[in-house]
Amino acid sequence: MAATLHDVARLAGVSIKTVSNVINDYPHIRPATRERVERAIAELGYTPNLTARNLRSGRTGAIALAVPDLGLSYFAELAASVIEAAEAAGVVVLVEQTGGDRERELELLRSPRIKLTDGLIFSALGMGQEDAAALDVPYPLVLLGERIFDGPTDHVTMRNVEAARAATEYLLASGRRRIAVLGAHADSEVGSAGLRLRGYREALEAAGAPFDETIVVPATLWHRADGARAMRELLGRERPFDAVFGLNDTLALGAMRVLQEAGLRVPEQVSVMGFDDLEEAEYAIPSLTTVDPGRGWIAQTAVGALVDRIARPGGAPQTRLAEFRIVERESAPARVGATVAGGPPPSSPA
Repeated sequence: MAATLHDVARLAGVSIKTVSNVINDYPHIRPATRERVERAIAELGYTPNLTARNLRSGRTGAIALAVPDLGLSYFAELAASVIEAAEAAGVVVLVEQTGGDRERELELLRSPRIKLTDGLIFSALGMGQEDAAALDVPYPLVLLGERIFDGPTDHVTMRNVEAARAATEYLLASGRRRIAVLGAHADSEVGSAGLRLRGYREALEAAGAPFDETIVVPATLWHRADGARAMRELLGRERPFDAVFGLNDTLALGAMRVLQEAGLRVPEQVSVMGFDDLEEAEYAIPSLTTVDPGRGWIAQTAVGALVDRIARPGGAPQTRLAEFRIVERESAPARVGATVAGGPPPSSPA
């Protein structure tokens, strides 16, 4: 028969309460007592009854993570980071995929499945600011992303405007002046696309460089294939450009492939900048210069905030912003020439 709490207490010569305190890592236990209990646990092969413990505490020991699309490398890497941080905090993660669909996201927030967990880390993509009230749920919730601000829940996100401005300033400082953008969303002021485009425009304005909407190419989705399609569209417009800023790394990687197919040299003729610092960016040929938006910090902070809310519910919601950095690699070195691709030189008539 499996060893019980009573068996451990009897072998260690302590009370059942003392064994429970050791198992639950209660801090005020003499080291010698803790060692005796741990030795008895090891000798008997005792395993705590997690189901009974969870019933007593009212907790499941699990949290949920909802992301739009695990097919996008950013969300796959984010999920891996959340799982790693959760393991360190002693909880497991159940992952949900919403497809970035508003109705599915709203349904998930109301779903009985969430009752199987102690709380939710939620990366919304389909919902918008008008849905902020839907985040007022009866369980701990931490929001990720840039679709909803000033909601009734903790929010962990990145500095999209500042980071995109810094990326554009980096390209300008390297000598580039005609910086194309791939991945814009029509009439979008919030969300990653709208905020990153705002940062791009702010950098151009500060540098006295004109904004040219003919080298801003939309892409509703942000996969490699979408970056490739956007780059083919840009080349077809025959407008001059000497740099490309993909609003995420996968757009930039798809674009870089098309540039190379077209015989344009990266970075000699066209610098390429991404955003997200995916693992694959380091191993692309050439390796991709990009923005590290603090994904690892976001995952750790989101898990920490949720675990705190589970243990200590209540209190005003907090917004936490990640720091970012530019990661210089081969596709956009700090200093390059000024050859222009895609059309006549900038001084030529439009």
